[in-house]
Amino acid sequence: MGESSSDFLVTGMDPAIAVVLGFLAFVAALALQLRARRYNAWLYWFAVVMVGVFGTMAADVMHVALGVPYPVSTAFYALTLAAVFVVWQRVEGTLSIHAVDTTRRELFYWAAVVATFAMGTALGDLTAYTLHLGYAASAALFAVLILVPAAGYRLGWNPILCFWTAYVLTRPLGASIADWMGKPRDSSGLGLGDGPVVAVLGLAIVALVAYLAVTKSDVQQGESADAPDPALR
Repeated sequence: MGESSSDFLVTGMDPAIAVVLGFLAFVAALALQLRARRYNAWLYWFAVVMVGVFGTMAADVMHVALGVPYPVSTAFYALTLAAVFVVWQRVEGTLSIHAVDTTRRELFYWAAVVATFAMGTALGDLTAYTLHLGYAASAALFAVLILVPAAGYRLGWNPILCFWTAYVLTRPLGASIADWMGKPRDSSGLGLGDGPVVAVLGLAIVALVAYLAVTKSDVQQGESADAPDPALR
């Protein structure tokens, strides 16, 4: 949804205004999440959605406005993500999301998520445009790659490594699927349009988050949904 929402906003209004609005919404969503003393599915997933939208804009600005090639922007955000992980590990001693129980650790988490979404956007564009794979082939590539950490987890690989590898790959996978559905046929898409894709995926997210809010199935067994700072558990 972040990919299509960003493209829809940037093409529907002045790009500079769209980026500013996206940044303000991102800051507001993150502020609400960080101020929440108890886990709230709506607040958490609103923050994730806005990270997706602004992360896409951050990656696109580097290419469209600054003329940075996709390989360079992908490498830049990959190094940024690696730096976040290195500092997070050295400061906190773990990258486990099950240990995100302080504000500082949550800030590290969101920094990693923002870098992930920006890098994933650039990476998806790299495979689709620079490598000329197109959207469908790019989606298929990342769908195969995301099976690697899934299989590795079953084989006993480090669970934290498997989680973050899979998390990083969800972004180029999702972005490639969204572009494939929304972009014109002459650009290897289905031509459905960014607006309809945003509407369908937005409704899907609302329905899924409503389910989580009601069932609380995203809260670990043995943990209270009213416990402080459990949003990332």
